[in-house]
Amino acid sequence: MSLTINATKREDQGKGASRRLRRAEQIPAIIYGAGKAPSNITLGIHEITHLLEKEESYTSVLDLMVGKKKEAVIIKDLQRHPAKNIVTHVDFLRVNLKQALVTNIPLHFLGADENESIRLGAILNQFVTSVEVSCLPADLPTSIDVDITNLTLGDHISLTGLNIPKGVTLTALTHGDIEAHDQSVVAVQEAKKMAEVQDDAPVAPETEVAGDEANADNAEGDE
Repeated sequence: MSLTINATKREDQGKGASRRLRRAEQIPAIIYGAGKAPSNITLGIHEITHLLEKEESYTSVLDLMVGKKKEAVIIKDLQRHPAKNIVTHVDFLRVNLKQALVTNIPLHFLGADENESIRLGAILNQFVTSVEVSCLPADLPTSIDVDITNLTLGDHISLTGLNIPKGVTLTALTHGDIEAHDQSVVAVQEAKKMAEVQDDAPVAPETEVAGDEANADNAEGDE
C-alpha cells in the first residue's frame, strides 16, 4: 500500500511568507533531484504530522501529489521547531523508479522477551540500529527484522547473518573485502562486560540516489 501526501505549489518565499504559512497551519517544503529544477511547495501541517506518525514514512517511496501531478519521492530531511517539536520544513528527494537508490533502513530486533539468556540476566548489546542499503525503489524495505530469540551468551549476529530481502544489497559488503566490513550487529553478553564494549555503529550517511547527485543549491536558504 502506497503512502500519499498532498501539496500545492508555492510562490511566496522568505521568512515572512513561511511564518504566514505556519500561522495558517501549513508548512513550506521543497522537491529536488532527478535532474530537475527544485520546486517550492506547501504542505498541510496536520497531514504531514499524521504521515510521520508511521515509521514506514521515513523509509518508503511516497506519492507526492502536487495538484494533479504525482511524483515519487522520499523524505530527505526534516526540520522541527526546537522547543515544540513541530515540523517546520520538509525536503523531498525525487526518485527515479528505474534507478537504484541508497538509503538507511532501521533494524527491528525481535525475540528479546523469549530469549532465555536475557531472561537470566544477560544483556543484549545492539551495535547497529540501521544499515545502509542499495536497491530499486520497488524493492525498498521499510525495516529489516533481526531475530535474536535463540542467541545464547556470547553469540552474535553480523551483517552477513542478516536476512536481507531479495533485490536489496548491504553497501558495507560491496567494498571487496567482506570479512573486513562484516561488523557485528548485535550480541548477547554478560552484564559486567558491557562497560568494556564500545559502540562502533557507523555514522548514518545521507540518503542519495545512485548515479544522481541530487542538488538543492537552488533551494530557499532563508526558511
